[in-house]
This record gives sequence, C-alpha cells and structure tokens, in this order.
Amino acid sequence: MLLSTLLLALRSIRRNLLRSFLTILGIVIGVSAVITMVTVGNGATLAVQNQIAGLGTNLLQIRPGQRMGPPSGGGGAPSFKEADADAITSQVGGLLAVAPEARASASIVADGRNWSSSVIGSTNNWLITGNWKVADGRTFTEEEQRGGAAVCLIGETVRRELLGSSSALGVTIRVKQIACEVIGVLGSKGQGAFGNDQDDVVLVPLHTLQRRITGNTRVNTLLVSMQDGTDPDRVKAALTQLLRERRKLAEADEDNFNVLDTKQLGETFASTTKVMTMLLGAVAAVSLLVGGIGIMNIMLVSVTERTREIGLRLAIGALEREVLMQFLIEAVVLSALGGVIGIVLAFGASIGVSALMSVPFVFNLNVNLLSFLFSAGIGVVFGYFPARRAAQLDPIEALRHE
Repeated sequence: MLLSTLLLALRSIRRNLLRSFLTILGIVIGVSAVITMVTVGNGATLAVQNQIAGLGTNLLQIRPGQRMGPPSGGGGAPSFKEADADAITSQVGGLLAVAPEARASASIVADGRNWSSSVIGSTNNWLITGNWKVADGRTFTEEEQRGGAAVCLIGETVRRELLGSSSALGVTIRVKQIACEVIGVLGSKGQGAFGNDQDDVVLVPLHTLQRRITGNTRVNTLLVSMQDGTDPDRVKAALTQLLRERRKLAEADEDNFNVLDTKQLGETFASTTKVMTMLLGAVAAVSLLVGGIGIMNIMLVSVTERTREIGLRLAIGALEREVLMQFLIEAVVLSALGGVIGIVLAFGASIGVSALMSVPFVFNLNVNLLSFLFSAGIGVVFGYFPARRAAQLDPIEALRHE
C-alpha cells in the first residue's frame, strides 16, 4: 500500500512539473544557502586558524604600550632593548627561542627595479619564533649578527618583484642607503592573519638595522616562542614580573607593555568566525520556512483541484489514512527533492566561493545530512494540514464539487 501511495504521489507531481519545481524553489534556495554559508564559514575559520598558527609556534608577542597596536607604536611607552631579550632568555624557563625585532619601511632597489618593503632587524631566532623556513641559501653567522654585516634574507614577494625568476643568492640589493648581499630566500607563507603579505619582507641582522638604517637601538617587539607543553600563563606571569623590574615600574604603576598570546588570539578569531557562520546560517534557514509555506500553499490548491478525485477514492473504499498518506508523501517528496537539488547546488557554490575567497573547502557531511533531513521535515510539518484536510472531505460533497 505504501508503494502504491508513493507511485500515486510521484505521478501527481509529474503531471505538474513546472508547478512542482516552482514549489520546491524555496527549499532549494534555503538548503543551498545554509550549506554554502556553513561550509564557507568553516573554511574561513580554518584559514584564520592556519594564518594565526603561521605567526609562530606557541608565540608570545611583547610590545610597548598598554594596548595592542602596530609594532612601531606604543603610545609613548619606552621601547625595549636587545638586553631585554637576553634577560628573558637567561631568566625565564620553558622557552624555545627569544628574538628582538625592530622594523622599518624602506625602498629596495635591485636590477633596475624598485620595491617598497618592510625591513626587519633581528637574529636567527626570529626564524624559529615565526616558523620560517629558509628555502634557499643560509642564515646569519654569529660574526654577521654581532658586527652588523650588510647581508640579508628576502621574502618570496621581494625576490619576485625585484629579480623575477632569477636566483637571488649572491645578488646585491640596495636597502635604503646600504648595499646588502642576499644570502638566503625565505620560504613562502602567503597572506597573514591580518591580511598582510608575509612574504613582502627583508630580514637583516638587528645591529645592521639599528646602525645603518634607523640610527637608534630601539627594539619594537620581543618575540617569545614557548616549548611544547609549557604553561603560557606561567610564562606570561614570569615575563611580566621580569619586564616590570627591568622597566623600573613601581607596584602601583600599570604595565607599560602588553603580552599577546597568538594562540588565544587565534581561538578568539575562530570563535568569532563560528558565531558569524551560525548567524548567517540561521538567516539563510529562514528561506527554508518560506519554502515550507509555499509547499503548504500549493498543496492546499492541489486539494481543491482534486476534490472530485478524492471523493471518488473515498466513495469506492479508500481509507482516510490512505488519502492522508498520499498527500503527505507528495509534500515530503517535493521537499526532499528540493533538499537534494539544494545540496548539489551548494556543493558547487561552496567550491566556487571558497576559491574566490581563497579559503579552504571544508566538506561537512553532518551539515549536508542535517539540511536534507530538515528539508524533509519541512514537508511533513507543512504538508500535514493540507493532507488532513483532504482526508476529512465528505465523499458526497466532494463528488458534487465542480
């Protein structure tokens, strides 16, 4: 009986293909919108997590000032010194590497080409704290770091813009007013968590930047990479106490520096992205309800159009529950078909939007199954009333209906 009822429902849908398609359009749009929003949102969350992770391994960034800001900022707070990094290395346990960092913007010239880039002065530990790999060449020697030699490592963007496809090793580039020999090329890292190009960088020894480019001994940022398993709260407390002592802050004075945990920053960004994904998914789900209302409306019209058919079936012995089941199955088949089409469209749309936004495509089977079940449930909820109305028709009155 169930199979016969299903075949009757399918024949009824086939008789009005255009109307059936327009009926399920709301379900198609709703399902595809929900899945696309959630899929792209999950991809964006993963992208943010990867970008934050690319900043460094268990990384703490210490900057002057009470609020997080640009490395060159600090709101009037005194900058750090190279000795601060040495003190942290010797007095705080559980650390993998500590790197002082100073920055400056400069014009880079090579092979007749000009490019404006960010010049960073630091030590080899900067590569460790930032998870950097040297794709070609070598790092600084101890003599080059101590003496402030005119050597540098360049990012992939700088190499491409200045030298094209040529090898960079041994090439002399002009960084502001100094001639600098390229001894290495950094591995590409792409876009950063804040939308910046991480490969648009020139790394020189800290003393080189201080003596030949900026003319001062200021250190804008201290980068502290913790060993795996180290308690970040303990390390932050030890860093805070040590830097307060070195900066001669009284007990009543507020910290004139801030310690940023990139792991916590990544979790905050990921949490915010997830909330936005849920919000967009909820907004898109409203169209599913609209689609359900459309199914109810068309099913009521269908009951009116087929009143004589229903009366005839009831008159020759069909039970109310069989009529109820027929119309209910029609509604469920329509909504489930809309769910299937919506999933197919969402799959293609998610791949396209993810590629357009440069975020990973993250297929979530649970979201797809839940969306399909929800669309089928919409058919049950909004199809029950028309089906109930059809089943309760008086056979005699139905047969008299014109």
